[in-house]
Amino acid sequence: MPARDIIIDTDPGQDDAAAILLALGSPDEINVLGITAVAGNVPLPLTQKNTRIVCELAGKTDVRVFAGCDAPIARKLITAEHVHGTTGLDGPSLPDPTMPLQGQHGVDFIIETLREQPSGTVTLCPLGPLTNVGSALQRAPDIADRIQEIVLMGGAYFEVGNITPAAEFNIYVDPEAAEIVFKSGVKITVMPLDVTHKVLVTPDRVQALRNCRTKVCDVMADMIDFFERFDRDKYGSEGAPLHDPCVTAYLIKPELFSGRYINVEVETTSELTLGMTVADWWGVSEREPNAMFMGDVDAQGFFDLLTERLASL
Repeated sequence: MPARDIIIDTDPGQDDAAAILLALGSPDEINVLGITAVAGNVPLPLTQKNTRIVCELAGKTDVRVFAGCDAPIARKLITAEHVHGTTGLDGPSLPDPTMPLQGQHGVDFIIETLREQPSGTVTLCPLGPLTNVGSALQRAPDIADRIQEIVLMGGAYFEVGNITPAAEFNIYVDPEAAEIVFKSGVKITVMPLDVTHKVLVTPDRVQALRNCRTKVCDVMADMIDFFERFDRDKYGSEGAPLHDPCVTAYLIKPELFSGRYINVEVETTSELTLGMTVADWWGVSEREPNAMFMGDVDAQGFFDLLTERLASL
């Protein structure tokens, strides 16, 4: 099988970094056409910078990086420095990037690429708020039929919320964009908290990264050491979940994941449940299914894949 053409949409974030590195370390399965940055975990000036830092860490300075939207479609930006630190990549000390930021806006790049590439050959991989992807679909409805699939990290059902009692961060930051995406008719695969909370970076798994004795693996281990302090304190777990690499792991080894094809709606009006992904796991609403909503993962298989591919960079 030829490598799958993808656009990564991201707001790095240590777990975004892991997702990008996993993709760049898997050229036989994944061909990264470009990476668009969006405001989310930290503001856009940092997410576009962090994206280029990660590409340079991987030695992939030829990857094109674009800055996208600096605020949600209809709301003020909410960020997550309390989780990721002031830079978004707190933990290791990494140099500022020297590779250029592309001049084109990230949303324009998404639209142009989908119109230029053969229809049904490009997969969009949002790892943060869905502002760039929702904006592209809003501005250019014709691209919906050209997207092969949208594989995203966001939402929850059994795990409910991590930024409010009812909502997961990525969806909560821009629920209007998420609503556009889920109502687009595009094939969608969702990696919710229900899956990502099962891929915990235990001490043994962090040590496996360090045992690789490569710069990329050492840096990722340092990022995890910083990143996990928040979730360990919050959940009392033995390690933090690595949310975003579930997206790229699915593209490489879909057999690691299992779920259900269900209806998912996004709450955009309630103050109490704003940003909630109302996932009809039990099929009680009789609404038409619109997303493959993952519910389980082979966690050790996931970490074996992540460690192997990061060690190759």
